Amino acid sequence: MINRILISNDDGVYAEGINTLYDVISKDYPDTFVIAPDRNQSAASHSLTLENPLRVQKINKPKFIAVKGTPTDSVYLGINQLLNPRPDIVISGINHGANLGDDVIYSGTVAAATMGRNLKYPAIAVSLCGSTHFMTAARFTLKLLEMIECCPIKRQQLLNVNVPDIEYGRVKGIMVTRLGAREEAQSVIVDKDVRGQFMYWVGPQGKVRDSKEGSDFWAIEHDYVSVTPLHIDLTSYASMDDLYCWVDRITAEF
Repeated sequence: MINRILISNDDGVYAEGINTLYDVISKDYPDTFVIAPDRNQSAASHSLTLENPLRVQKINKPKFIAVKGTPTDSVYLGINQLLNPRPDIVISGINHGANLGDDVIYSGTVAAATMGRNLKYPAIAVSLCGSTHFMTAARFTLKLLEMIECCPIKRQQLLNVNVPDIEYGRVKGIMVTRLGAREEAQSVIVDKDVRGQFMYWVGPQGKVRDSKEGSDFWAIEHDYVSVTPLHIDLTSYASMDDLYCWVDRITAEF
């Protein structure tokens, strides 16, 4: 049973997405807390702050805490120190923009949910594929919570949810999907500042390469909410036999 909820994000504690999500979720789940970065930390991925102390402050909204740190810092600190009792589930979002396909690798939104999963809690990462209809994403997140109440997901389970940026009534439904894929990211953009010093910008993300039916890209393109289960084991089991062959050949030389 879900009683206490921890919400975090990577867009910061003042972002529209996280505030909309809290306003909707807390009506049905009043024991909901927001612990999130004090500023935008998009693309922070799984970074943890190890060289500096983490500082927190309450803001002018009850049950909101701003952390001077990353998304993963916020969830780690929330679960291990700031919330007692601990939460029953971690929700990260609503992100301002999609987290589809390869995006999950560097997404701070997904990383915050992953930290919840790593600390043995079920977790959901929610992203709006745009910047307008946050209420649509919030209402579908509430529906997912209701579904989880009926059919609990396993502890350490992570769901990556993307919602099309359209009015709630135009959404066709929810699809269980796999991750699609993008082309290689575009090159670094080189520029000069007013003093003539070179500066470099990370180029735009690559174009979509795999948006076939069944992928998260396909679902969003066709006005469905995409729900993709993620696991954290990065082992390439298909490559292990080749490596065994390498090791055997190297060992034979000794």
